[in-house]
Amino acid sequence: MTIADYDAVVALWRSTPGIGLSEADERPNIAAFLAHNPGLSFVADAGGAPVGAVLGSFDGRRGYLHHLAVDSRARRAGIGRSLVGRSLEALAGRGVRRCHIFVMDGNVDGQRFWERVGWFRRDDLLVMSKDLARR
Repeated sequence: MTIADYDAVVALWRSTPGIGLSEADERPNIAAFLAHNPGLSFVADAGGAPVGAVLGSFDGRRGYLHHLAVDSRARRAGIGRSLVGRSLEALAGRGVRRCHIFVMDGNVDGQRFWERVGWFRRDDLLVMSKDLARR
């Protein structure tokens, strides 16, 4: 994925239930994300239009996947698995041994997908966040 894919990918994310977007997903922030995590994010195209996308990142220790989305008309064709596989291969190439995802609590379809492709739920962790003031 490159920033040239941004408009089409954001449209895909917006049309996908269960994807939560914020100011972190605005163009300049995604451009910085892609520059900081080169070769970890992927887009699947069909006929020149994206039908799937995933963001991958690495904090120096663990990998993370964000915003996996597949167009509802293209699901069950292996696109999600392929996107995840490409990101995981790229992360493994950087020495990552474990990858995490964040799935919205109400995103039942997303949870089912991740379980089908071998991911497991962690009930021993709770995600906590803090918004940092803009400077």
